[in-house]
Amino acid sequence: MTLAVAPQAPAAPAAQPAAESVVQSVVQSVDWLAIAPPTITAVAALLILVADLFVAGRKKALLGYAAIASLAVAMLSLVPLHTADRATFCLTTAPEVCSYTVDRFTLVIQFLVLGGALVTALLSVTETRRRLPAGEYWFLLLSSAAGAALLPAARDLATLVVALEVASLPAFALVGLRRGDRMSSEAALKFFLSSVTATAVMLLGVSFVYAATGSLHLTRIAARMDDVPGPLDTLAATGVALTLVGFAFKTAAVPFHFWVPDTYVGAPLPVAAYLSVIGKAVGFSGLILVTVIAFPAHADVWGPVVAVLAALTMTAGNVAAVRQSPTRAHSAVRLLAWSSVGQAGYILVPVAAAARSGDVPIGATVAYALMYAVVNLGAFAVVALVARTKPLNRIADYRGLYATRPAAALALGFFLLCLAGLPPGVIGLFAKVAVFSTAVDAGLGWLAVVMAVNVVIALYYYLQWTALLFRAPEEAPAPAPEGPPARRRGPALVTTAIALTAAAGVVLSGWPQLVLRFAAVDLF
Repeated sequence: MTLAVAPQAPAAPAAQPAAESVVQSVVQSVDWLAIAPPTITAVAALLILVADLFVAGRKKALLGYAAIASLAVAMLSLVPLHTADRATFCLTTAPEVCSYTVDRFTLVIQFLVLGGALVTALLSVTETRRRLPAGEYWFLLLSSAAGAALLPAARDLATLVVALEVASLPAFALVGLRRGDRMSSEAALKFFLSSVTATAVMLLGVSFVYAATGSLHLTRIAARMDDVPGPLDTLAATGVALTLVGFAFKTAAVPFHFWVPDTYVGAPLPVAAYLSVIGKAVGFSGLILVTVIAFPAHADVWGPVVAVLAALTMTAGNVAAVRQSPTRAHSAVRLLAWSSVGQAGYILVPVAAAARSGDVPIGATVAYALMYAVVNLGAFAVVALVARTKPLNRIADYRGLYATRPAAALALGFFLLCLAGLPPGVIGLFAKVAVFSTAVDAGLGWLAVVMAVNVVIALYYYLQWTALLFRAPEEAPAPAPEGPPARRRGPALVTTAIALTAAAGVVLSGWPQLVLRFAAVDLF
């Protein structure tokens, strides 16, 4: 009887391959091409930080050129990704559930983020030569851009939060990087404290959502939100509301907008331009992902809230912009800051409409964000150029700009008309019509009326500034001071940024289908 078990002994080695296959099955594969854009940017940030230790002071400008080149390479890495959707960091037990997805939405936002960071880098080379530490600045800028590029591809709440913080934490330091500048330090502190508070509230909401659904992946949250047990339904709804707070702060939606004007004024101008575009792209990307993908079952909770936020945001931003005094110090930056708040209200409209009619209206938000990014970066580029000779940067300083800098005046006038939605800024007009249509089609007639009123209010301060550019100057322009060649190279890069954004604005006005097509397609 005891010999009967002897033949089973050789079966033990056969179990080893099965064990090995189990071990191999829990190892996630990585699609390096899919994660190339944020990875290239992050690696470049680390290399530049290390290189700063070995580069002599007179050659620090090379770090800026390296940052510009790395952002250009990161943008080029988007080209092979447009052929098909890709996903990586997927669950081994459920390969269809992934933490990183490259789809049409991801590519568009990553292009916006990396392109905006590239223009910011062009504006920053002069600043790093004069008042900012080069190595630290480029490391922080590229690190923030890497987080911003990661966020639109994130498909779970953990990755979303990490990407949001990677994009935000370097931005705090960028705002306060000007040493010995009290205004800059105060702006950075206000930005930091308000952002940390919003992040804490958002993390509390994420924990509530996880407790109610048992998952952090957006698609699984959406599937389980419909079957949340009765006692946990209130917890889930509260988690949805609190999670939106962090992204509402990044979009500068009322009442989370109070940090914007002081932060933009206290920050170096390239950083203010970066926050006005890339900071908002981060906020809107996260807001779209959590609302459209994760929380469609609670559209009755976040839909009305986002609609009210949109109305309050556009109204508060435009009314505050109208009240800016042209003779107040830094009034040009303050007007652009309040204008960005008002524009954020318009961008929120399709998100509110998506609560009623699905995710198709989200394309209007993406189209409007692309238009806004191009023209707002261009406006900040002109402001940075003028600030070199008039550091107070008052709106009144722009009177007669056409007489001294005709190309810059024409570019700024074009950018302001695009923001106002008037010809020849056709792309601004079409983008506003696309956003307006989403509100009407979704049955949000009252929101469409509020938007129409605010567009009229915004015309006043945009046209007032535009007209000032072409008035006769109060005094004869002084001859431009001559400087060494090193000083002339900085304005050349700023001029390049103005030319790139102006050319992009003209192309979009002549061929608006480039961005408006996103308003009619499903991005996910």
